[in-house]
Amino acid sequence: MDQPRVILIDVISSQTKPEEAKRRLLELESLTHTYGGMIVVKIIQKRVTPDYKTYIGPGKLEEVIAIAEQEQVEIIIINNLLKPHQIFNIERMVERKGIKVWDRIDLILKIFQKHADTTEAKLQIRLAGIRHMGPRIYRMGLELSQQAGGIGTRGSGETNIEQMKRHLAVEERAIKKQISKYANTRSLHRARRDKMGFKTVSIVGYTNAGKSSLLNALTKKGAYVADELFATLDTRVAKLWLPSNDPLVKGGHPAKGGIGGLSVLLSDTIGFIQDLPPQLIQAFRSTLEETVHADLILHVIDVSDQYMDEKINEVEEVLAELEVTDTKKIYVFNKIDNLKRVPRTAIKKKYKAFKPVFVSCKKSEGLEELKKQIADSL
Repeated sequence: MDQPRVILIDVISSQTKPEEAKRRLLELESLTHTYGGMIVVKIIQKRVTPDYKTYIGPGKLEEVIAIAEQEQVEIIIINNLLKPHQIFNIERMVERKGIKVWDRIDLILKIFQKHADTTEAKLQIRLAGIRHMGPRIYRMGLELSQQAGGIGTRGSGETNIEQMKRHLAVEERAIKKQISKYANTRSLHRARRDKMGFKTVSIVGYTNAGKSSLLNALTKKGAYVADELFATLDTRVAKLWLPSNDPLVKGGHPAKGGIGGLSVLLSDTIGFIQDLPPQLIQAFRSTLEETVHADLILHVIDVSDQYMDEKINEVEEVLAELEVTDTKKIYVFNKIDNLKRVPRTAIKKKYKAFKPVFVSCKKSEGLEELKKQIADSL
């Protein structure tokens, strides 16, 4: 399949630090590569405030359109959340040239669509899409109304708006009803596990930190792993046996893994990202319930990432939004094989409260120490 040619635009304030601007653009590049696009031009624009009509301003927009025509660009991606009228106004200027215009959420939704395997994931993406695209569709209906209605008349476009709203409202209710069935099934499974005495451990982390790799390394589950963002959208659950010398965990309890051991359930789900839009968090809330109700959280961190600390904070912000603040956490610093020297002492000091463990899922290093920490925490 041919790669679509893409222009990337990021609009930042004049107060944005160069390092932060660089990071924002790097992440947008990673998202675009994950989607499968070929980046031909990257543009950073500094503005005090976004342009009301087109976000990037008329002069810059004309410049971008000229470049897009010259470079035979198929998609313009703006690394911000645009208002419906802003993206609508840009689309009107480029639609005859065959160029698509996406904002940051459009791009993430396209990646989600590419990676969705289960019916539930597809439903969640559709729900997020309706919530994101709905206002834009209303804007299109309003434009039809203004064109068809004339002065002092009630045009067919106005009826179109109402029809669109009703259609999307009915579809949203139907999707939420189907998603709730999956959520109820998961709730019943959790209740059964609680009754049997199973402990649950949830793996969270920034996307591409190595969550699925950790699940595979600990349980041999065989979850899909790829060096790209959002490779995993669905919740995967696997059993992990923890050897223990503690006499309290010996015996014939159904949740025990035999003499001197404990079986726990390990779950892995969608990765987080900088400025993860609220509607996406809400759409995936049912699959994130495993994290909300876990007895222990393993926060997987790419220790070789130059933006490691910022990404730790962003994952914690999402957990706070999910109201996961009191659950015990272990920080699992992954990919130690990517560094010649890992600053263990400094990391242990900074994140002492989260019992840091250093591992390489790729080389199966540090996993026994992690198992011990999990057993001790539980």
